[in-house]
Order: sequence, then structure tokens, then C-alpha cells
Amino acid sequence: MSTGRPRILFAGGGTGGHVYPALAIAQAVQELVPDAVIEFAGTTTRIEWRVVPEAGFKIHAVTVSPLHRKLTLRNLSFPVNLLRGLAQSIRLIKSFKPDVVVGTGGYVAGPVLWAAARAGVPTVLQEQNAFAGKTNKLLSRRAAQVHIAFDEARDWFPGHTCHLSGNPTRKQLLVPNRADARRFFEIAEQAKVVLVFGGSLGSAAINAAIAANHEELLKDPDLFLIWQTGKHYYQRYKNQVTSHERLRLLEYIDRMDMAYAAADIVVARAGAITCSELELTGTPAILIPSPNVAEDHQSYNARSLADDGAAVFLAEKGLESNISQEIGQTLADTALLERMRARLAKRARPDAAKVIAKHILELIGHVPSRPAEKQEGRQ
Repeated sequence: MSTGRPRILFAGGGTGGHVYPALAIAQAVQELVPDAVIEFAGTTTRIEWRVVPEAGFKIHAVTVSPLHRKLTLRNLSFPVNLLRGLAQSIRLIKSFKPDVVVGTGGYVAGPVLWAAARAGVPTVLQEQNAFAGKTNKLLSRRAAQVHIAFDEARDWFPGHTCHLSGNPTRKQLLVPNRADARRFFEIAEQAKVVLVFGGSLGSAAINAAIAANHEELLKDPDLFLIWQTGKHYYQRYKNQVTSHERLRLLEYIDRMDMAYAAADIVVARAGAITCSELELTGTPAILIPSPNVAEDHQSYNARSLADDGAAVFLAEKGLESNISQEIGQTLADTALLERMRARLAKRARPDAAKVIAKHILELIGHVPSRPAEKQEGRQ
């Protein structure tokens, strides 16, 4: 058993889906072992360079660049950046001397976890999606632990005993109740509320489909629409869409806790964190996977929930023609909505961050001073 201060290095970035789980796990480690030494590795040009210091953690720069599948001059910089990133990672492992390195995906995890394994430092992976990313599949060969959020992800890590720990999510999403949330958005208690979003930047396809169908949807006098366009599309639809007393057209929703609590169903993409938030809040959803993401991983996420009866899978192809009918049928089927809520509750992992943190600390022989909570689904 180790009695010293655990030293933990996190590597993950490029998107919020890789960075925020790492931050949640790091904060869970701090709750268990307040004097733990925790630092991050990331790139200077992506989201981690801003949000990691804002969360109170030091971050080290590691150079990475993607290898584009199409022939492009941008690939000429790949070998140079790869060698630079590997050299930076080796120096970082030597100087920081971590007890363990945790990778949460993104290109930056590759060189950092490779350097750690080369130095004999144990590594831990956290895979957010049902379809594992290339970096995690490659790094898993030398990983001491692999944590997954979808049971289907086991297939991508042969030879590993994967921990079905879930994705860390924001527990404040569970705080509001339905009545408070309805008052927050000035929505009648008896209304049928549809919450639509496509991420902070927005989804062109989902926005276009809602724009083409919102008038038809709002013919139902009990239906209320909360529509987050994303910042790239807000001005266009603000100018294009006629205002309506039962429509809330928003650029961005700061209070997603209130939005989930107010909603009867969600219409959204199938990113890993969105799926985990739906599970946590027990909110039925129509999931529209983006066809433009790496290895079509959102389809795997959406199919996992749909096959389990926890969501409806709706393809982007033909979306404008199909979405109004799908929303109407789903809202009208109260038995379906109840079944989805029950299945989502079964899948929820509200203590994912603490569970993963506890496993990491046990790996390096450090017994937490505060035990992690037992993993349970939302009842």
C-alpha cells in the first residue's frame, strides 16, 4: 500500500467529449485523496488548453496532428509533429514521474501513453463510445485497465477485462424537478415538451429539419418546443423563424439541468456524453447520429440505446420528411416513454467518475481516504 501522494497524469483532448470526462475523474480523485498531484497533457490549439487551467489544473503542451485519410499537403507535417510529440511526452514522463497515466481519447493520448508504457508506468484508458477510437484500441494493448461506458465496447478490447464504469456526467443535472424547470422556461405543467439540440455549435441537419417542421409540430396546442440552434445557426433561424408563444428559440442553453427536467423527449445527436446524460436524467430521446464523425461511432451509440429500448434511432437521411411524424408518435405513446425511462435508469452510472478514480488509486496501491460510492442506476 502506498502512503505517499499519488501522482497522476491525464492525457485527452481535442473535443469536450474527451476533456470533460478527464476533468471529472481528476476531480473525483481529489475528493478521495485531496493531496493528490494531478496534471494534464494537451494541445495548445484545442479546448483543453482553456478549460483545464480554468478547472485549476496545470497542463503541459504536447504537439499532435491528425493523419488525414485523403491525400492532402497537411499530411506533410504529420511525421514531424509525431516525432516532436513523442519527444515532448518522453520528457514529460521523466520530469513529472507519474505513478499512473490516464488516457481519455483524442490524438494527444497516443504519444503520452506510449511514452508512459515505454517507461514502465501503468496506463489506464477511458473509452466514452460504443465503438472504440483508433487511439484507444492501439493503446489498450499495454493498458493496465480499460473503462468503458457501453457494454458493446468490450468487443474492441479483446483480451481485456473491461470495467463497465460509465461516462462521468454532471450530477447537477439531477437537481431540478419538473415543476421548477417548467417555471424556468415559462411552460405550462401539462404541456408536452420537446427539447432539440445538436451540440454547442449546432447541427445543420437537425436545425433544417426542425425549421421545416416546427409549424406543423406547433399545431398541437399542447406541444412546446425548446430549440437550441447552436451559435453557428442562431442568427439565421432567428431571422427565418416566426416567433411563437410555445417556441423557445435559443442559441445556447446554459441550464441544461433545467432543460432535461422540463423535457418529455429530447431530439439530439448521439454523442457519448449526450447519451450518458440522457441515461442519468432518464429522458426519452430520438437520437439522430451524425454521419460526419470518425468511424460512424454515433450510430453505434444510438443503436446501443435503441436496441435496449432506451431511445429511438432515426437516421439523418430523409430527416425533414420523417422527424415530425416520429416526434408525434413517440410523444403519443406513453407506454413507450415509460419503458424508455425505465431502461435509461437501468443503464445510468451516476458515480462513474468516483468508480474510475477508485480503480485508478487501487491500481497504484493507494487506498482512498474516502470510499467511492456504490455504483447504482437512477431510480
